[in-house]
Amino acid sequence: MSPRYRYSAWHGGPDPLEPPVDLRDALDQIGRDVMEGASPRSALEELLRTGTRDSSGLDELTRRLWQRRSEMQRRHRLDGTISEVRRLLERALEQERLALAADTSEDARFRELQLSALPPDVSGQVNELSEYDWRSAEAREAFEEIRQMLGTEVLEQRFQGMKDAMQDVSPEDVERVREMLDDLSALLAAHARGDDDVQQKFDEFMAKHGEFFPENPQNVDELVDALAARSAAAQRVLNSMSEEQRQELMALSQQAFGDPRIAQALQNIDRQLQGLRPGEDWNGRARFRGDQPMGMAEATAAMAELGEMDRLAEQLSQSYPGASLEDIDLEALERQLGPQATVDAQRLSQIERQLRDQGLLRRAPDGSLQLSPRAMRRLGENALQSVISQLGTRRGERDTDRAGAAGELTGTTRPWTYGDAEPWDAVRTVRNAVLRRAAEGPDSPMLDLADLEVAETEQRSRSAVVLCVDTSWSMVQDGRWVPMKRTALALHHLVATRFRSDALQLVTFGRYASAVDVGELAALEGAWEQGTNLHHALLLAGRHLRKHSDAQPVVLVITDGEPTAHLEPNGEAVFDYPPDPHTLSVTLSEVDALHRLGTTLSVFMLGDDPRLERFVNIVARRGGGRVLAPEADGLGAAVVGDYLRTKRRR
Repeated sequence: MSPRYRYSAWHGGPDPLEPPVDLRDALDQIGRDVMEGASPRSALEELLRTGTRDSSGLDELTRRLWQRRSEMQRRHRLDGTISEVRRLLERALEQERLALAADTSEDARFRELQLSALPPDVSGQVNELSEYDWRSAEAREAFEEIRQMLGTEVLEQRFQGMKDAMQDVSPEDVERVREMLDDLSALLAAHARGDDDVQQKFDEFMAKHGEFFPENPQNVDELVDALAARSAAAQRVLNSMSEEQRQELMALSQQAFGDPRIAQALQNIDRQLQGLRPGEDWNGRARFRGDQPMGMAEATAAMAELGEMDRLAEQLSQSYPGASLEDIDLEALERQLGPQATVDAQRLSQIERQLRDQGLLRRAPDGSLQLSPRAMRRLGENALQSVISQLGTRRGERDTDRAGAAGELTGTTRPWTYGDAEPWDAVRTVRNAVLRRAAEGPDSPMLDLADLEVAETEQRSRSAVVLCVDTSWSMVQDGRWVPMKRTALALHHLVATRFRSDALQLVTFGRYASAVDVGELAALEGAWEQGTNLHHALLLAGRHLRKHSDAQPVVLVITDGEPTAHLEPNGEAVFDYPPDPHTLSVTLSEVDALHRLGTTLSVFMLGDDPRLERFVNIVARRGGGRVLAPEADGLGAAVVGDYLRTKRRR
């Protein structure tokens, strides 16, 4: 007999057949925020708050949670028990008065007077009538229904599922409930004292009264947790009522099952639970303003649900010390927002975990979170791909896909991509095919495009390249900050992967200039600082070029303003606007010094400042270089294209 299989929907969290989380999109978003000036930690937090293309973020989940909370409060009100008691009492009095009207005796007239002298409030009327000898059977039945309803309501408030178990209550059932409450109070007292045999007492209690506890707690702490949560929710219901409603409801509770000892026992247990679990919310309240009345039990369940929503909102906020996505109660989240919300929360947690596990985020020695070199390579690769697409659109060429024009083998290989003209590496290609067929089976193709690897080459001419980027405030203010950083990432990645023999130095210049690595530049925050010290930047560029005197010197300058600062011999930066003639003079002197080294100097002018245009034209004439004026979006393509043009020319 062939085996039978049964299939059903997956309920274990994220679909196991779903593809793994794509970290590229997440890393791009984090990298973009970092380059705009955010710290890696705040960028990660922003990603978790806003979500990804495939997952709702924590902010959206919180918004839906608060919307559900608000809808519940706008739909309901808390006076359901009082309203129902009033309705039943009016029915009982109406039936009793009809019965008395048909009786001509003096006793009937006395009873009518007695009914007309009842207090105005519902609880006072119920208390007065507790000893009344009803003439009407229908009235007696309605009044007894009030007592039964109050009894089941006060019990359901504290003990989940009690309402269904207490439909037809006999005096014996009431006595059994009262005995359970007394035993429970004794157990809680023993737990508070720390008695050694409290577990034994708990086991005996559950063996005797386990039917009242469908949650099936395994020890006294679990029992106390469940009872305290319900008791605190019941207290919050009372806190949310008006003073008149609260007093009336507490008075009505004394009529539960017609036995005031039930309410007294529950009040005693509430005090014990509050002492055992003071951390529960005993003082909270909520405003219900709808038109659908709720009884005490239903209101307590609703209040407990609101408490669960509040806890979830705090977990989703991640604003408390030591917060983690692992703190989110996924079962509660599914109860409130459905299974998709749970999947979204788990996916966000998976993104955070994999970013760390795959080494894309790391801890610095000072404890701060940083993008790892691997993450910087990813960002550089993405930036370079964007530049390549722009170059292809602008020029119809594949300038950057060649590893070297005249080539020498570097000893390294890489996977073949469309358009590569480098020679195949036969050994690596055959090895890839053999390993693939071993994994996929003999029916797979002998050779596949994915198996191909090409031998990388590099040009014979080695370059020393300096990219000088303006970091003055105007770059931030005019939206050129991120394009500048993406350009630097793209050029760095191109040199690091295709032109490894070239020596690239990144130099930032504001009031002062500084040589930085690509990670420092990516994480650099924009700051208000007066001064565009191109003079200092060119000094550092010259130092790098002289250090690599055997290489062809190339200097690329990105700026949106004319020089307004220069460096004095004592190391102090002098700022002046409009530019001091001395600042322009020493800057051009440094341009001349670079020209004497045979440097190819290209200036990428951002914006349309006429003064800057006049200055850079002078730089081009004296330095033998050229000037380009790209838009911010085309800056990367302009810089990378110029670098490749320089290498092709040689």
